[in-house]
Amino acid sequence: MAPSNVLRCCQRVVGWIPVFFITLVACWSYYAYVVELCIFTIRSIGEKVIYLVVFHLSFVMFVWSYWKTIFTPPANPLKEFRLVNTDKEQYDREERPEAQQEILKRVAKDLPVYTRTANGAIRYCDRCQIIKPDRCHHCSACDMCVLKMDHHCPWVNNCVGFSNYKFFMLFLAYSLLYCLFIAATVLQYFIKFWTEIKCFLQSSLPSFHDFSLFAVCSYSVVHQILVLSHVATKILCRRKSSVNCPKGDLPDNHAKFHVLFLFFVAAMFFISLLSLFSYHCWLVSKNRSTIEAFRAPMFRNGPDKNGFSLGFSKNLEQVYGDQGKYWLLPIFTSLGDGCSYPTRLVSQDPEQPSTINHTEPAKSIADGQSLPPRPLSESQNRLLGGTDQHWIDEGSDEESSKDLNQNAALDEESAKHST
Repeated sequence: MAPSNVLRCCQRVVGWIPVFFITLVACWSYYAYVVELCIFTIRSIGEKVIYLVVFHLSFVMFVWSYWKTIFTPPANPLKEFRLVNTDKEQYDREERPEAQQEILKRVAKDLPVYTRTANGAIRYCDRCQIIKPDRCHHCSACDMCVLKMDHHCPWVNNCVGFSNYKFFMLFLAYSLLYCLFIAATVLQYFIKFWTEIKCFLQSSLPSFHDFSLFAVCSYSVVHQILVLSHVATKILCRRKSSVNCPKGDLPDNHAKFHVLFLFFVAAMFFISLLSLFSYHCWLVSKNRSTIEAFRAPMFRNGPDKNGFSLGFSKNLEQVYGDQGKYWLLPIFTSLGDGCSYPTRLVSQDPEQPSTINHTEPAKSIADGQSLPPRPLSESQNRLLGGTDQHWIDEGSDEESSKDLNQNAALDEESAKHST
């Protein structure tokens, strides 16, 4: 086996360590909440039933979305974006970048590709040997080009992109709800347990005065023995008085430690996930990926960070689909094929059919009529379409104006004859 293959196998094995860690934490949280808290600690039957029902609902949705995020393979570009054998051989023979770009431009002229590199060249992956569709990037961890790549997440050991971005968002949302529910329901038992521990420590451990007295009187063995006996006597007295400490509802077993760590782990994961989920909610509202948030997509007319933004509601539909009843389920409902996306181009593109955002007001012409904006291309009009548009050519404008003049003249003549 080649060294590169051995290294690749080691990387794959190591990549599953974070997933294995999250799985262990989820399994332990299930045991600690269901068994240690609900069965052994909570005494109210009604409280047990409510907690178990809500917990299992959130746990199932969390595991379902996490599973779909992990095991949904990343979407790859269609075969239309691959060079045919003749073009590929010609591209490999060419040594000048200008000639290679001419070959790529000739192939890409029939493809729905509107983004370019920073130098204005066609985006081409030499490793996968394909013309990159819009929003497609090569993932070095997955060793493939991924459609609408957002990032490679080590916690799911998968590349988050077009095929599983909805699952990733639901995974973050249900993880937050799962941790929030655990922390909120465990809080009261955590306080009772912590009160008992604090009271026990205060009644059992020697005070700072005892230790300072031992340090001051340590010049002789006799004094040390006297001080230690004094401290031991005080500890025994405090332990006897600890009977008066308030007792909580938690049993005196290892369930206390499960409750303690369960609250800390749930609170820690909730705080860390909250910032990540908030950031990705902002990305969805702007219809951007993490890569596009750091580097604006480059169109033929220049960079435009809002080039794919279609408005808040349509941006949500791009990820969650146009049927709201499936938004909260880890079922693929994202719009499009992942290779072409509706764009909002600010300026005209000489190499592309005229595209204007539907939100722009219609242009006015001399005779007071309003001309609606020209339609988008087929790949761009999936989400922006909605209103019927009727076109008026220049020739038809002249004919209609002539007909109006003739009708006006006939009306005047008829009026004269009537008088």
